[in-house]
Amino acid sequence: MRGGPRGTQFWPWAGSLLFLALGCAAGADLKEAQQRLLSGDYAGCLALARQAPQSSLDAGDWQLLRCQALLATGQYAEARAAITNALAHDRRNIRLCWQAREAWLNNGQTNAAAQMLEDIVRMVSWQPRNYGDAASLVVFGQAVLLKGADPRRVLNTLFASVKQAEPKLREVYLASGTLGLEKHDFALAAREFEQGLKQLPDDADLHCGLARAYAPSDPALMLASLESALQRNSNHVASLLLLADRCIDAEDYAEAERFLARVVAVNPWQPEAWAYRAALAYLRNQPAAAEAARKNALKFWPANPRVEYLIGLKLSQNYRFAEGAAHQRQARQFDPDYLPAKGQLAQDLLRLGEETEGWKLAEEVQRQDGYDVEAYNLATLHETLAKFTTLTNRDFLVRMSRHEADIYGAQVLDLLGQARSQLCAKYGLEPKSPTIVEVFPEQKDFAVRTFGMPGNPGYLGVCFGHVVTANSPAAHLGHPVNWQAMLWHEFCHVVTLQLTRNRMPRWLSEGISVYEEGQANPAWGQRMNPRYREMVLGGDLSPVSKLSAAFLAPRSALHLQFAYYQSALVVEFMVERFGLEQLKAILRDLGNGAELNQALAQHTAPMAKLEADFAAFARRRAQQLAPGLDWTKPEWAEGTPAARLFELLGQGQAKPPAAPPPGLTNAPRDWLSQTNFYALTEQAARLVREKEFQAAKAPLQKLLELYPGQTGPNSPGAMLAEVERALGETNAERQVLSRLAEDDDQALPAYLRLMELGAAAQDWKAVQLNARRYLAVDPLVAPPYRFLAQASERRGDIQTAIQAYGTWLELDPLDPAEVHFRMAALLHRVGDPAARLHLLKALEEAPRHRAALQLLLEMDGAPPQTQTDPTGEGVGLGCKRNS
Repeated sequence: MRGGPRGTQFWPWAGSLLFLALGCAAGADLKEAQQRLLSGDYAGCLALARQAPQSSLDAGDWQLLRCQALLATGQYAEARAAITNALAHDRRNIRLCWQAREAWLNNGQTNAAAQMLEDIVRMVSWQPRNYGDAASLVVFGQAVLLKGADPRRVLNTLFASVKQAEPKLREVYLASGTLGLEKHDFALAAREFEQGLKQLPDDADLHCGLARAYAPSDPALMLASLESALQRNSNHVASLLLLADRCIDAEDYAEAERFLARVVAVNPWQPEAWAYRAALAYLRNQPAAAEAARKNALKFWPANPRVEYLIGLKLSQNYRFAEGAAHQRQARQFDPDYLPAKGQLAQDLLRLGEETEGWKLAEEVQRQDGYDVEAYNLATLHETLAKFTTLTNRDFLVRMSRHEADIYGAQVLDLLGQARSQLCAKYGLEPKSPTIVEVFPEQKDFAVRTFGMPGNPGYLGVCFGHVVTANSPAAHLGHPVNWQAMLWHEFCHVVTLQLTRNRMPRWLSEGISVYEEGQANPAWGQRMNPRYREMVLGGDLSPVSKLSAAFLAPRSALHLQFAYYQSALVVEFMVERFGLEQLKAILRDLGNGAELNQALAQHTAPMAKLEADFAAFARRRAQQLAPGLDWTKPEWAEGTPAARLFELLGQGQAKPPAAPPPGLTNAPRDWLSQTNFYALTEQAARLVREKEFQAAKAPLQKLLELYPGQTGPNSPGAMLAEVERALGETNAERQVLSRLAEDDDQALPAYLRLMELGAAAQDWKAVQLNARRYLAVDPLVAPPYRFLAQASERRGDIQTAIQAYGTWLELDPLDPAEVHFRMAALLHRVGDPAARLHLLKALEEAPRHRAALQLLLEMDGAPPQTQTDPTGEGVGLGCKRNS
């Protein structure tokens, strides 16, 4: 855990407590009752507990079991009576005291619970030798943690010693793992629960704890752990609640309700189950049902802060931040010291753009709990953001690192302005306040601002409604991303979320944003490709009613991207079939509180028909992809021994087989049919690897003829350009690259090569175009600015040239004197007095720069010397200097 030591120390005598008395007096009936409790047979456990003699040596253990079973089944008043009677016979048993605290809390007796906590600490402090057994030490550790003790010391000294002395004591692993969860230290929590499961592999509580630790980072492991917990206890309430939580996030509300019904069957008054039901009702825009569920959640503890916290948390996790914040404020009214509510309120306010109060609360949480990882991360992020540059106009407040703001901050504002102008007019929205956009060069900072914790590397940007967070191009090293398309996508979320008051399913929100990317620029967004074709025709389409769930736990990165593509395809289908006005009407209805299915039925078709018609539409779209190609997939295409053979053939590490592998009709170099996509692709790739460039042209040209729109670094266009460059066929190479650049919004090598070819041919318009394409992906490198400046100067676009030269200077050019000179010449041409400063900087770098000296004389009014420039490239550009 992060953070420094803090809190009061409660055991200067801790060494004496580490001597553990490990006697065990439980009999066979007690062990059976304990097993029934752990397996979810609460009625059986209660039956045995009622039969147990009250005067036995293990009477305290029986009373604990009885109280736990009563609490598990919602018999809160009975649990309070049982534990009160038990304390009357054994007031010094701190395990009973700890259980009494829980019983009193569940009955709303917060003062009595607080007093019990004080009593536990006082009893152990006065008579530490009487509480040296392992179970009592764990209770004491939990108590002092609530009183503000140093978590690291409790964990590493007290709990660690208990585990060493009694490694099969389940309570110590539960306490340690829960501590990690509470501090958002999920790695610590997972480690503690895994350690416990090595000793107690059949403990459902430990399996559920491990699931909670995995939940933020690994949904598959979380589900596996929950399955293990429910195999051991089918009535395990915490596991059922976590499954319901997941279903709510997947917008599978019917399945969530089924899990909650199972919880209520075990405990009719389980407060978290009713809190989830309240959240479900709010998400369905059913306020009366929500209030009834909330009332049930607070029936026995009317001021339970966790109920309001949980309702608000689920609303915020579903982008209803304003409503979520209201519930956190109510939780804080119930208990001003309830830190989870304060921390979540801070996050909600920051996502709403209410930054002053949000950061103030975040700092308070960090001061109060120096070990909360999420609070620590936010405090650190606040320091980072304080160093950012803020760019503003009437409509936007953009925060970027100072370096990046100087380089392409103006481009960001310009792009956002274009998006606002087009999308707000199209959808009929006038944003009520400026949109906040924060661009992070470090992915971890983006993740902390967006999710509260580092991680989630698959996200490029996130919109909360009034606030957008995004990764900058610096965070995408090795995998280029078109930042302009990304920001356009996110601002579309600003429009649709504000139109619907954040009341829209994820698939519709993402689908409209991806769809609008393609409307703005045909090279942006997503389109049908061979993998998507295979997935559509192979049965990987999600039903529209369950499409949001495809974003929650995709089987792979490809499946996540496919979820975005399918969502956009649904939107495209609705616009083509029913018209844009009907889509806008759906958004308006959602904003007014209508359920999605109701809005869809009114403006498009009932969900069942919509799903069937869309599926047919998607299949047709897949079948229309390059219909002249044979899409039969040979056995060697992937994952087979034959595939490995052809890989080795291509590398010259194997001899051709006597007979072709399955799927081939001729010898290996003849391949399948003349139009098979996989055969042509494999043949072309092999020939390029073998540098048989002339032979590679035939399959590549065939692929381009039949499938001209394929993109990517290994697309036929990219490979054919490589072949033609190797063969010296420059004009053909340029034509192929130009087609590729029109279709691919991330083709950096193509853009760079086209700039080089355009400059050589003095096609300055093409140079400008491809420089701008390059900058839309990576604005942090010098070459595109150099080409843009040169092309703009040749075309007489002086202001663009000045801006490009100025940005090039920010990137430490190899020849700063020349760049300063070009800037000076252009500024002088338009009468800008800054010309002299740049000229002096050029001469500072190169005192004998002849053209700069000539320009200085001209600025000072001296008659110009005769100087010719037969190349037309401008005096001084690339000139030879006197040494």
